[in-house]
Order: sequence, then structure tokens, then C-alpha cells
Amino acid sequence: MHPASVLLSLCFLTLVSCQTAVPQSAAPALVPGNANAPSQITPTEALAIAERYSTHPWRPFARNILHGEDGAGVVVNTPDISLKDPPERAGWWLPGEVNRGIPYKWGGFDEPVAFDRAIAEGAAGGDVSSPAKRRADNAAVSAAAAGVDCSGFVSRCLKLPTVHDTSQLPSVCYPLEAANLRPGDLLNIPKKHVVLCAGWARPDKSWIYYYETGGSPDYWKPGLKEAPLAAMLALGYQPLRYRGMAYEPTTSGKEVLTRSIRTRVATVTEPTVGEP
Repeated sequence: MHPASVLLSLCFLTLVSCQTAVPQSAAPALVPGNANAPSQITPTEALAIAERYSTHPWRPFARNILHGEDGAGVVVNTPDISLKDPPERAGWWLPGEVNRGIPYKWGGFDEPVAFDRAIAEGAAGGDVSSPAKRRADNAAVSAAAAGVDCSGFVSRCLKLPTVHDTSQLPSVCYPLEAANLRPGDLLNIPKKHVVLCAGWARPDKSWIYYYETGGSPDYWKPGLKEAPLAAMLALGYQPLRYRGMAYEPTTSGKEVLTRSIRTRVATVTEPTVGEP
């Protein structure tokens, strides 16, 4: 081979070698969650599921409205636009229209596909909570309604195979210091309410982003919100990290929420414990 050809071949091989040796840009390395946890998930996956529940499109009709007893005698109140009592927790979805967000259902744990199928078959579109339902607990769960409640929503976001209520979630989580909260972590009050943390809303860590269903201002569907952390801790919220959650060994500071998603955040200056 001509010397010039040999030199050209060597240069080509060197160039190819250099190109293949350069690592591709990737997300920060994650430490896997506990292998004995009921599921394995990353913060990005958890928040993507929360966003899917918050924006899921569905079209209900008049037959999906129920205000009264179902076939088993359980009282159901769908969060449709006709729900006016109490006025500060009025309903929102419109029959005949494409609505977004899977509605709140006391005791609900539906996946989007199962929810759509139930609505198509005439199920009630959600079932709001009430003091009477809280007293009755599981006896107040209607098989005639479809949707998710706060713990059902968070359990789905963590890919848990079965629903874990607010009293059961601590058993699959580690307790945290509030300053160490990261996207995918939880703020939980046993027997009351739980939300999914989505990141810091202020550089000084005074406010957090979170997803929840059953809390102000849009009580009866999942949504992204921001609130002062101190106010939430004062209500009794306990910081938790799911045992199966992967995490960064050192915080990268990279935003998990996109800019377009953050434009839809609802500001909650006075957070509550969710459902009445």
C-alpha cells in the first residue's frame, strides 16, 4: 500500500476510535433502590406518572354522574360541575366535554386504561370524600365509581403493585430530614393525606413543588402545586423516601420538571391536609 494511503487509513481509524470512545450525554448515575422494595422506580418516572394522571383526557357523559346511593347503598358524589356542596370544594368536570385529569375517588386506585374502560361502561366519574366517608373508611368505597384518591394516586406514581394507604406508606419508606427532600419523595400524614414531592420551588428551599389529588385549589383532580414547606410541616406532614426509589449519590441540581409543566403550577399559600 502507498505510504500516503497507510497514513490516511491510520487517521481514519484514530478518528473512529476517538468518536466511539466519547461517552454520550446521559442523566446522572442513579443508585438503585432497595431490591426488597415492592417496586423499583426513578424520580423522573414517578413525576411522569403524576403528570400523566394530571393531564389524562377523558370524555364523560350524563350517565357518569351520580349523586346518591350506588347499587350497594354506598353514597356517591361525582365531582362534576353540578356538585356545589360545599362551595369551596365544588365539582369541575363537564359531561360531553373532553376533561383533563383523572377525578378523585374515595378509595380509588385505577390506572388510566382501567379508568377509561370503567367510564365507557357507565361508571361514576369519581367520588368525593366527606366526613361520613372518613368515618366509614373502606365501607364507603364504591365499586360503581372510578378514579384515584390521594394514596391511590401516590401508590400508582411509585408503581406499587397494590394500594398503600397513608398509614401503610411509612412501612415501605425511609424517614427523611425535610432539607433532604428530592423529587419522588413524599410528604405524608398517616390516616389523613399524602403528596408527591416534585422539587424545590425556591433556591432557598423554603417552598416545594408537589403533586396531589384531594387538596386545594383543584380538590378533585391531580395537579402540580407549590407551597411553603414550613407551613406543610406545621400541619404534620412527614418527609419520606420510598425504599425502591433510585436516587442521585450527590444532588445535580438538574430540574426534573420541564419549564412548560412549571407554567401550570398552582400556588397554595395556605396548604391544608387535603380532603375534608
